[in-house]
Amino acid sequence: MEVINDLLNYNDLKIVQNPKWFSFSIDSVLLANFVKVNNKQKIIDFCTGNAPIPLFLSAKTKSKIIGVELQKEIYDLAIKSVNINNLQDKIQIVKEDVKNLSNIYETDTFDLITCNPPYFKINNDKNINNNSVKAIARHELSLSLDDIFKVARKILKNDGKICMVHRTQRLIDIIFTMKKYNIEPKRIQFIYPFSFSNSNLVLIEGVKNGKSGLTILNNIIVHNEDGSYTDYVKEIFNGGK
Repeated sequence: MEVINDLLNYNDLKIVQNPKWFSFSIDSVLLANFVKVNNKQKIIDFCTGNAPIPLFLSAKTKSKIIGVELQKEIYDLAIKSVNINNLQDKIQIVKEDVKNLSNIYETDTFDLITCNPPYFKINNDKNINNNSVKAIARHELSLSLDDIFKVARKILKNDGKICMVHRTQRLIDIIFTMKKYNIEPKRIQFIYPFSFSNSNLVLIEGVKNGKSGLTILNNIIVHNEDGSYTDYVKEIFNGGK
């Protein structure tokens, strides 16, 4: 069943969702806030889902944004999300496999890639969701870190950036794969559900052919002890820090 929700407090934007298949999460909000944008970039969002990141970024930049989604059911939600906000001139949704993008776009095309990818490796079938749409969104069934950074190296301009949100436990895999494809990690920010918990998410920015030099940003704490959102996160929900 499809529902139309407010996209937090971002300029009265709406988003079309289907809880059975896909609903955007705080991961996308944090990634959109982490990304540095200007009005002259060529931007592409891998694994766009129902387009939360293009929608968030549309409130921060005049640049046009391409969202790429493989699954037809979720692609349709993304199209509806763009149309309901009358952002067809600013956001283009492409139904495509990220692995094919290097055959579609020329080398050195984009200034910025954003990506909220499938988080989980395929270790055994027991951990895979029975819902195939959810399984592809959450597990590396169709797209791996290797695939993402291989394509990024091809279609990013020299000094172009890729920004990703991922599970903290995959950080070493991410950095190793980035460097394999000549993408230098430049900024990292750790996300903690509570001040007393371990980090469960990480935001990371890499630069194609970038010079070495890494900045670790201040941690983000999502919840207060009573489970409410921290003031910092509330400010992000209201349009970003």
